[in-house]
Amino acid sequence: MDISAIKVKELRDMTGAGMMDCKNALVESEGDIGKAKEILRKKGLSKADKKIGREANNGWIIDYIHFNGRVGVMLELNCETDFVAKTDEFKALGKDICKHIAMQNPKYVSRDTIDSSVIEKEKEIYRAQYEGSGKIGQALEKIVENKLEKFYQENCLLEQKYFLDESKTITDMIKEAIAKLGENISVGRFVRFEIGQ
Repeated sequence: MDISAIKVKELRDMTGAGMMDCKNALVESEGDIGKAKEILRKKGLSKADKKIGREANNGWIIDYIHFNGRVGVMLELNCETDFVAKTDEFKALGKDICKHIAMQNPKYVSRDTIDSSVIEKEKEIYRAQYEGSGKIGQALEKIVENKLEKFYQENCLLEQKYFLDESKTITDMIKEAIAKLGENISVGRFVRFEIGQ
């Protein structure tokens, strides 16, 4: 199978893996970028995944006010060095995330930041919805877990699909930036303001 250099470069930009590794992964996946990314991850060749655990103690506070002046967002975006924090690519990523927050209104950064009482309350609601349906035991718990996954995807910033490109999540966008900039990047926190709320 013939793989174009453009496709190889696209995969390299997303993962930070070497050119030949990217080409081999694309050949193995028959040109499917999503599968190729997974192949690279399984082989441990995705540099972005290796950088995720590193400390990100620098960064930038990025803000966005929607054109109508009714919604505003402030975001703490972290990285490893002050040098990367000052780059246009880093700030552009932050601005894109801020716009996403303004449009999608996530409640939490990630599932790790949700208080356990909120999760238990959600589970209680889901179980109550199926009371009397005949679903019990493991079948009911599977339904509750599936509904909880959907709750995370709708309410956790990092798990939401990017509002301008639903083929990737905010986590995917951050991993792409990590691959390009060569440092770990993470969302510290955010706040969203809306007139009347």
